[in-house]
Amino acid sequence: MKQSGNTMGMVIASLRKAQGMTQAELAEKMQVTDKAVSKWERDLSCPDIQSLPRLAEILEVSVEELMQGETRSASLVKRINEIVDLVLNALVVAMGIALVVCSVLKTLEPTSGFQLAGLGLASAGILFLRQDKGIR
Repeated sequence: MKQSGNTMGMVIASLRKAQGMTQAELAEKMQVTDKAVSKWERDLSCPDIQSLPRLAEILEVSVEELMQGETRSASLVKRINEIVDLVLNALVVAMGIALVVCSVLKTLEPTSGFQLAGLGLASAGILFLRQDKGIR
């Protein structure tokens, strides 16, 4: 069951570890064996559909988040990355516009022009690196 780049097993393992819980402790709370939890986390099997609400409650997520393979924290990280990209894009555009306007109005000193251009280019470079590394 793979969606959003994460499997249900990956989400279960991640949430369990985030709570400082061992597989044995989760197994005890779920009234299953630690081997069953291990199989879930390795995607060799899935929790019984009737036990999903209990598992979600223990891991402090909704059943939907558990099944979608995306947690609130993953959604938050995704949203933060979108905002960072938006800010960087805005910075690139703003520095370009400022550079052009100040040049046309002849109010731009050479050092200020280099600073505006540098800030815009640095922002563009960060955007390209984020895209190249798949940070989204």
